[in-house]
Amino acid sequence: MNKEIPIFFTIDNSYAPFLAVALNSAVKNSNKDRCYHAIVLHEGVTDENRKRIESLGTDNFKIDVIPMKNNFDALDDRMSNRLRCDYFTLTIYFRLFIPAMFPQYDKAIYIDSDVVLADDIAKLFDIDLGDNYIGACNDLSIADVPPLVSYTENAVGVKAHEYINSGVLLMNLKKLREEKFEEHFLKLLNTYHFDSIAPDQDYINAILNGKILYLDKRFDTMPNNNRPECENPIIIHYNLFEKPWCYDGIQYEKEFWRYAEDCGFIDEIREYKANYTDDKKKADKECLELLVRRGAEIPENAITFKKMNESGVKIRL
Repeated sequence: MNKEIPIFFTIDNSYAPFLAVALNSAVKNSNKDRCYHAIVLHEGVTDENRKRIESLGTDNFKIDVIPMKNNFDALDDRMSNRLRCDYFTLTIYFRLFIPAMFPQYDKAIYIDSDVVLADDIAKLFDIDLGDNYIGACNDLSIADVPPLVSYTENAVGVKAHEYINSGVLLMNLKKLREEKFEEHFLKLLNTYHFDSIAPDQDYINAILNGKILYLDKRFDTMPNNNRPECENPIIIHYNLFEKPWCYDGIQYEKEFWRYAEDCGFIDEIREYKANYTDDKKKADKECLELLVRRGAEIPENAITFKKMNESGVKIRL
């Protein structure tokens, strides 16, 4: 059971403290008999913060913080300059390029950095994907917002109970490479430029629907005041604006602060929260309102995933 478990993250420098919490929790809940490798692709992380993050690693839990551009440059060379988008655009879709960027791995995990791993991440890695492209959890954060339910069904073309959150992905990299997933994605991106409220997540849902293994919600547990707390979550995902480093009273906040205390960035995290002003909270509220409003508007567009699929365009692999 010593096969290396690759776990991918992406951050910029401002997110270094919160990634440190995630990594600290992952390391503390790891199995000493297993080998883990956290690969952090970054944009603009300072050398000091890189060293602080990598210092959280242990003998069986390796952490590498690597410039994201290095990987895109290498990918561009291998794909004969088919990346016809600007670099910033591509970084938004980073997780979609993991299969092509890292051919040495047949299977891997991608996780957003706003998480706490409350149990051994090997429990996710060991799940058998069969012929599915990915394993992921239903996105329960939209289930209680009718405009967003309508958006998933009438713009993305995926039933709400089949629409997944892309913040935690178990990826069948071998299968995705064989089916030329990244080429199909780039063709759709460059041809249709679909308007979407969750760009990478919507492409994943539209392209891979029907080939997704739906995981227990414990693997992507999100704070949601409309629902009771999940018992024994494995991965807690502080999605959207439900972040304990911004607000008080967030579900699962105790778990976050437990691992923040000795992650090496506790002073920065406390300062960040202390400086989270009413203006910032107002901006969060306005951003969420805009998200919901756009969710109601986008299905009326002439070009959507659903409309193109119904017209005969190949959307799904």
